[in-house]
Amino acid sequence: MIAVTVKLFAIYQETLGQDHLSLNLPAGSTVLDLLDRLVEDYPDLAPWRSVTRFGINLEFVPPETPLRSGDEIVFIPPVSGG
Repeated sequence: MIAVTVKLFAIYQETLGQDHLSLNLPAGSTVLDLLDRLVEDYPDLAPWRSVTRFGINLEFVPPETPLRSGDEIVFIPPVSGG
């Protein structure tokens, strides 16, 4: 198992009612595995699945990126405003 922290913004923060999560995941999990777990637990996030960008430790990454224990992951949905 690996331990990661997920920082939540916009719709993710609104849906989960918190600004971060600490999770344990199976070794070998990817960013996409993590997103799929959140969408499974919170189906209201499904529409945002295909338009979210990802970061690990302050760098943008593709969804296939493997996670390591201690990583800080961010989900960045599209935002608007002025």
